[in-house]
Amino acid sequence: MSTIKGTALVTGASSGIGAVYAARLAERGHDLILVARRLERLEELAGQLRNEHGRTVQVVTADLANEQDVSEVEALIGSATDLRVLVNCAGLGALGMTTSIDPATAANMLQVNVVALTRLSLAAARRFAAAKEGTIINIGSVVAFMPVPGAGGYSGSKAYVLNFTRSLQAELAQSNVTVQVVMPGPVRSEFFGDKPAPFPDQLFISPQALVDAALNALDQEEVVCFPTLHDLTAWQSVEMARGGLVKALTQHGTPAERYTQ
Repeated sequence: MSTIKGTALVTGASSGIGAVYAARLAERGHDLILVARRLERLEELAGQLRNEHGRTVQVVTADLANEQDVSEVEALIGSATDLRVLVNCAGLGALGMTTSIDPATAANMLQVNVVALTRLSLAAARRFAAAKEGTIINIGSVVAFMPVPGAGGYSGSKAYVLNFTRSLQAELAQSNVTVQVVMPGPVRSEFFGDKPAPFPDQLFISPQALVDAALNALDQEEVVCFPTLHDLTAWQSVEMARGGLVKALTQHGTPAERYTQ
């Protein structure tokens, strides 16, 4: 990764994980396209990165819950000069009990976390596969493995990010295109807004530590990255169990005996 230059497009770049990715990629020699809803914050970050790293930085205001805005960013991925990296950081939470959450809020979350991420990833995949180089980074979450009350839609959206990204990895394996999914736990950010976080403070990672770990993982060709997972055998055991389940599910098409009594 450290030898790749060219332009990197980062969504959700006005704060948190996205802003740190922008700074770290500028340090690594990339020009930038920063995408987010808040123009003032984008321009402030862009000015800082131009001054500190001498990079070309383009600012694009877009709400990825909006169809037209997604289409514009999608077109930009196809046309941007020397695009080499896409980082999908934009995301929404829409946390709350399923019986009380606003359906429009849930729909907006799915538009950003699932639909926009998919469309931008596919646009980048087509371009990078044709060029036989490029990197796509999608931000998932450990909650993909933790379907809990109050986060059903969010958990589901991040499970989608994990499975979609891994399928993309398999499809592009022969194209010299790297696709990484980053699976953090709680992150110190604006995600919870003014509401108290439902996790103890010691579980939180800073966005700086998260991005540094994820980029180091990328350098080591680790395409599923759990930044705070110290014992990798925990993930490897999940993978082995998943493989065993898939094998058991693909032996025949007859109902299990317990369902035919």
